[in-house]
Amino acid sequence: MFDTALEFWDYVWILVIVALAVSGLSRYLKPRERARLARLEAKVDLLLKQAGLAYDARAIAPAGVLEAVRQGRKIEAIKLYREATRADLQEAKDFVEELQASVRS
Repeated sequence: MFDTALEFWDYVWILVIVALAVSGLSRYLKPRERARLARLEAKVDLLLKQAGLAYDARAIAPAGVLEAVRQGRKIEAIKLYREATRADLQEAKDFVEELQASVRS
């Protein structure tokens, strides 16, 4: 049926096309994951409230992050948090801002 074999560059192009297709699909999966995570966080918050417990971001802050927040070095704190947890930029920023709020109060 096929008389010619695929050459090296044919395989390269197939790999590039598949990689682009997969990376494009991942963009559509992330909103679902974020919505699911938001629902889980709401449930955990409710459970903590019912148990009479309070969440303290300072208790789980990686080394150096809390100190950077206390010294007002927000960008450094975000970088340290991302290095320690491999979180994305938005998640790290949210955590550091929550940590700032808990340090102030």
